[in-house]
Amino acid sequence: MSEDQERIRDAVQRYAAAHAEVQEAADGFVAMITALLDDAGINYVSVTGRAKSVSSFAGKAARTAPDGSPLYADPFEQITDQLGVRVVTYLRDDVTAVADLLSDQLSVLDDRDLGQETARQGRFGYASRHLLVAIDRIKGAPAQYDSLKGHSASVQVRTILQHAWAEFEHDIRYKGTIPEEHVSDLDRRFTLAAGLLELADREFSEIRHRLQATMGGGHAPPADDSDPRISAADLTAFLAGQFTDAGWSRTDHYAWISGLLLELGITSLEELAGLLQSIDAPAINARMGYRYPAGAVRRLDDALLAVFGTRYLGLHGNAHREASLRARLEKLRAAPPEAAQKG
Repeated sequence: MSEDQERIRDAVQRYAAAHAEVQEAADGFVAMITALLDDAGINYVSVTGRAKSVSSFAGKAARTAPDGSPLYADPFEQITDQLGVRVVTYLRDDVTAVADLLSDQLSVLDDRDLGQETARQGRFGYASRHLLVAIDRIKGAPAQYDSLKGHSASVQVRTILQHAWAEFEHDIRYKGTIPEEHVSDLDRRFTLAAGLLELADREFSEIRHRLQATMGGGHAPPADDSDPRISAADLTAFLAGQFTDAGWSRTDHYAWISGLLLELGITSLEELAGLLQSIDAPAINARMGYRYPAGAVRRLDDALLAVFGTRYLGLHGNAHREASLRARLEKLRAAPPEAAQKG
């Protein structure tokens, strides 16, 4: 056995022994990133994760450079996508929001926008934002994520259309050898599909921008008169008009915060509008120091925290996040009393 083969074998054995731990860390990163997205109120489709299979690791460890030399001198240390997380969003703007959030909350070891790289080459094709992240040594993380220290995660962030293209393209090419006479035509068709999906992504973004610009002027009557809560649909429209620079949040988050409003005794948009008129939103934004586009639900969440303080912390619907809310409340209270709420 050659020295290179022995090095690859040792790396594969080492990875196989650590695979269960890597999978556990992958689950932890999924939970942490999901919590970060939910807390920021950023809209997303799904967050999934996995540990690279041992066979896949072995295949990558054995790769060689064009000159025939090993691509990895130390595969176990150099293969950085052992632990992978994928975040799928609806729109390209949300991809940027997710990447900005991860950059703000975690240590980013690498950041590549493969869609931009492809575009700079004058081509259409694979588009995805790839970040290599780890727990920041200074910022740290909540205690439940202590086991993630020492691990890094390769995070793919892409729209649902980019995801569909990538998955289908990978599936087709993985199925088997493509006859040489069909390769160029297949490549052309994948390129054409990528261009069409990029156009669709742009149009979807424009649709959302148009809707956000026109929402908030009124609302439909609630679908269920027996439900005292403000409907999620009404709240979505209202907040789009109230926080025009904020992105949409997940649909279930509007329903969730409507429940918090009910706990506070707020059951109509008129009551909510009156409450928010007393809020100095720019002061709250400055005090919170958002480094990412906080979603509409997060913006309302911070406004309610500024008004109700510890009473808001004690709501039943906030029991699972009291610690993070308390940290946010400290930020708000660091400002002069009149900064967050108009007199």
